Amino acid sequence: MKNYENVVIFNHPLIRHKIAILRDEKTSMKEFRELVEEITTLMTYESLKDGVPTTEIEVKTPLETCTQTVVADNSIVIVPILRAGLGMVNGIHVLFPLAKVGHIGMYRDEATLIPETYYCKLPQGIENKLVMLVDPMLATGGSACDAIQLLKDKGCKHIKFMAIIGAPEGVSKVAETHPDVNIYVSTLDRCLNENGYILPGLGDAGDRLFGTK
Repeated sequence: MKNYENVVIFNHPLIRHKIAILRDEKTSMKEFRELVEEITTLMTYESLKDGVPTTEIEVKTPLETCTQTVVADNSIVIVPILRAGLGMVNGIHVLFPLAKVGHIGMYRDEATLIPETYYCKLPQGIENKLVMLVDPMLATGGSACDAIQLLKDKGCKHIKFMAIIGAPEGVSKVAETHPDVNIYVSTLDRCLNENGYILPGLGDAGDRLFGTK
């Protein structure tokens, strides 16, 4: 895969450690869910190093008053792509507990692999916020591209997309379709198989998060 200016692939040893456990087929649903949240928190911290809405406030210490920079209130919205993206929400809420949450529901047609949108509910004023769009798996890139376009159609101008596992095919598609959106992936895997699943991957993230298989 070629290098894209809007793509960041993390190479953090702590994330790599957690990914190794996440992949293991013997990892329980509880531990899988906790790992997804922990990895998301680490990714959020890293992905916001290049900018987050801030404001300055006056703080009175025991010795004097000083000016400090804080994250602006009500400046971030979390948007998971249903259903697996729900597993990443709490990982961001650890850092931004008051962030509002929108939802985009998509499913992938098993025959065509084309995503279909069935639900969309977004907070008012989202067009003026920094939107954190999340989905654990970036496979073909179809769902991510469509979700980003949906957000743009709603007026969103500041979007970051985060995926835990990415395939080169999907990362390339999103990067080229939406060059103005920063993409953060904790691990880049080898390829997609004939059914559109990431290899080596970790199986179906939604099933493993919610125990539906």
